Amino acid sequence: MNTDIKKQIKLMPKLPGCYQYFDKNGEIIYIGKAKNLYNRVNSYFVGDKKDSPKLQVMVPQIVKVECIVVNTEVEALILESELIKKYKPKYNILLKDDKKFPYFLITDEEYPRITVVRKANKNMQKGKYFGPYTDSRAMYCTLETLGKIFPLKKCKTPKFKSRPCLYYDIGQCSAPCQKLITSEDYKKILKDVELFLSGRQGELLKALENEMKKASDNLEFEKAARYRDSYNDIKKTMEKQKVVSENTRINQDFVGIVKSDSLYCATILQVRQGRLINKKDFTFSHLANSQVNDINEIAQAVLREYYGIITDTEIPSKITLGTKLDDIELYEKWLSARLGKTVSINEAKSQRDKEMLTMAQNTAEFNLEQAKLKELTIIQNDYNEVGTYLMEKLNLKKFPHTIECYDISHIQGTNTVASGVYFENGMPKKSKYRKYKLRTLEKGEVDDFKSMREILKRRFKRIKSGEIQPPDLIIIDGGKGQLSSVIEVMKEMGLNLDIVSLAKREEEVFLPNKTQPVIFALNSPALHLFQRIRDEAHRFAITFHRQLRSKNMTK
Repeated sequence: MNTDIKKQIKLMPKLPGCYQYFDKNGEIIYIGKAKNLYNRVNSYFVGDKKDSPKLQVMVPQIVKVECIVVNTEVEALILESELIKKYKPKYNILLKDDKKFPYFLITDEEYPRITVVRKANKNMQKGKYFGPYTDSRAMYCTLETLGKIFPLKKCKTPKFKSRPCLYYDIGQCSAPCQKLITSEDYKKILKDVELFLSGRQGELLKALENEMKKASDNLEFEKAARYRDSYNDIKKTMEKQKVVSENTRINQDFVGIVKSDSLYCATILQVRQGRLINKKDFTFSHLANSQVNDINEIAQAVLREYYGIITDTEIPSKITLGTKLDDIELYEKWLSARLGKTVSINEAKSQRDKEMLTMAQNTAEFNLEQAKLKELTIIQNDYNEVGTYLMEKLNLKKFPHTIECYDISHIQGTNTVASGVYFENGMPKKSKYRKYKLRTLEKGEVDDFKSMREILKRRFKRIKSGEIQPPDLIIIDGGKGQLSSVIEVMKEMGLNLDIVSLAKREEEVFLPNKTQPVIFALNSPALHLFQRIRDEAHRFAITFHRQLRSKNMTK
């Protein structure tokens, strides 16, 4: 720790607040919250950082620390969220900008309309917001359904002076512009829409049933028929929703989170009044260090950012996560204060909760694979540019049309296996994937160097015999020592292939006979391609390892 940082830490108050870390360029690289600013900031600079790759990379870059003192830890949490959105520090996890997500807006007019908007901080329209929604197509379908059930006005200004528009003729507008509905009745429809958007369809059905009975008792049969039609339409909508529990008081969110080396996906399944009514999917932006492997930190980002932008009435009474959360009481206190009643955050315990959480995680897993495929497709479309960049940056002998990557997998030395994946012009070619059982390891022996040498030697033999064509580039998962070990085997075999290693900690690419590693730009398609290839090799190796372990357990 340098002297300036020591002095700055000594000045830190032992009070709640937010701290900001700056690098040598004066850029804010990390923002955090603390109950005790001195203790939290000091903890970054003492002790062993071996278990945190992020801290190993980030802490040496810190040249200045600043803080903002607040009254309570909850205030610190709210301020942290606002500061992260404003400065977007490279070592904080960020959801995609919420300004991209659409919301339902019930406008602030004498006779309000319901419309879809993109929420923005500046020049926000007055009114009541519901959202955000991540599936705009489904959102517009909901808007269409609402238009058929609830006859709110559609036009900002009346189309005709002396008669209602076509929407009135087809029963989708109550024509307040022509005073064909009272202000009181219009407000009742509006309240029903708000109940629907809040997921409180059970309450809405009871309200409609009461209104229908009241209208019928008053011999207002036309009005009673409208309530009956709305009741039946909503009932049909609810029948399509999965019944999670017969307990209609259950309002609960299930948050599933999955990750690869550089992509993070979250899915929130929303259960309201015992029914699964909606899901929301989020993709996290790439992080500067790509080494945040703590699901806990990602879960905190979801709570801070998503629940920070929804309206207070949309907060459920229970949130179920797949991980035990740090600062759980703080988040519960913050959300409870906003909802006006107790909000609990916990892990899945009951069988029902475990099943719902698995559903959320499976959905997030699917979204992660879709995001990876989308990125690979972009890389494939621009592969001439990516390949040329790799050729120049890594001093390759030829254009890397074909790339193989190898990875080792074991748990405490048992069932050590290896995988080899094959990519052609940026896309996986699964027919050329290979699985390896290790033959040279003794029982219980753990030696990744020896394992990698063995599988590459077996591969090189097939290349030398002409049985298979050599790839244009080989990537091995490991550091400089791992690469040197494999290069020795290649030379023994009399081959001269392009081989590099990709070290996980800082995404360094090591080349033969080069002391310093190559560092790709963080937004480089080449780096994303390497990460995807390594992810796939790792996934394939782990899958094979699990298969073997399962097979051995059943013997």
